[in-house]
Amino acid sequence: MDFDDTPEEARFRAEAKSWLEAHAPRRADSGKPRVPIVDDEAQAHHVQACRGWQRTLFEANWAGITWPKEFGGRGGTAMQQVIFSQEQAQFDVSAGALTVGLAMVGPTLMTWGRPEQRDRYLGPMLRGDEMWCQLFSEPSAGSDLPSLITRAERDGDDFVVNGQKVWTTMAQYSDWAILLARTDRNVPGRGGLSYFLVDMTSPGVEVRPLRQITGVAHFNEVFLTDVRVPAANLVGAESEGWNVARTTLGAERMAIGTGGGTSFADVAALCQALGGVDDPVRRQEVAEAFIGFELLRYLGLRVQTALSQGRAPGAEASLLKLAFSRQSARLGDLGMALLGPSGIAADGRVSAAGFWRDRFLGQWSSRIGGGTDEIQRNQIGERVLGLPREPSVQIQYPT
Repeated sequence: MDFDDTPEEARFRAEAKSWLEAHAPRRADSGKPRVPIVDDEAQAHHVQACRGWQRTLFEANWAGITWPKEFGGRGGTAMQQVIFSQEQAQFDVSAGALTVGLAMVGPTLMTWGRPEQRDRYLGPMLRGDEMWCQLFSEPSAGSDLPSLITRAERDGDDFVVNGQKVWTTMAQYSDWAILLARTDRNVPGRGGLSYFLVDMTSPGVEVRPLRQITGVAHFNEVFLTDVRVPAANLVGAESEGWNVARTTLGAERMAIGTGGGTSFADVAALCQALGGVDDPVRRQEVAEAFIGFELLRYLGLRVQTALSQGRAPGAEASLLKLAFSRQSARLGDLGMALLGPSGIAADGRVSAAGFWRDRFLGQWSSRIGGGTDEIQRNQIGERVLGLPREPSVQIQYPT
């Protein structure tokens, strides 16, 4: 691994840092407790703040660093995007609510989209004008996504879609969605799936927020009843959508694995607020948390080195995503263990208790979303260790 910036990368880092210093507030000192998003109003405010920050980035030519200039991007390298993300993490700004569009749909359309699709959707996406969600998972098709049963039937110049999706992040705020649906029920599994772009304001689209244990409706279930989707919104060939979806899923794992969240500074701030950690077992767990952050950093450096050298990362996406979700679980458990009874008090003696309760209760979203931990282990086993594939099951689709 290469731990140092090249001279060109160092110049880019200095430029990014200088611009951020002039246009964004620095993140609060580590000793100040972070506040979780605890209600719908705060979440809606976060979404609008993300849209506003994305517009600021776009107007200053910092949006879509790796996107081609013809689509409004900067035309830079993947390594430059990594550097900018590292520097931006030190400031109290985010475009995180737009991740599905910017990190998943954008790269997919650049790879598979027709010219007219790229012209229509990439610009508004990059400006933050249109927000996207992902209509993939279903009540009976999550980890085994190819078994989904939502169907799309051709009717002239449209496809008519009927089905149900679930765990759709931020659907209640989204303007558009990517949809995976079955267009050929005679072909089992991956072969009969197609990939669509869906206007979330279309008649027949019903979004029902799912209230999570954290108190926030971050996810949703979405019902599609006779929703008409123009055939022009098909991405790739009909019934060959799985190849398109693989591009999206790979980008999703990278986005989750390199995403923000809890830092060791948060752990240190909690220890300081508690007046230190007397229990030697807990001290060891704090040390393990630090080691976990270092392992994530080194895994990130592996990806960063590949990008810097112009190589596409391989199995690092699954490795990084799995390591990130395991660390999320470790930190949530550790925070509550350190807080003890005050961790469940409405107004405990530690002001950061709400932040750690949120981390503890919300750990499952990273352990399930973007492919469960078990699915990531299967990917690593098959693609890295060369183990045989898991047995497949023949699905009988309803008529």
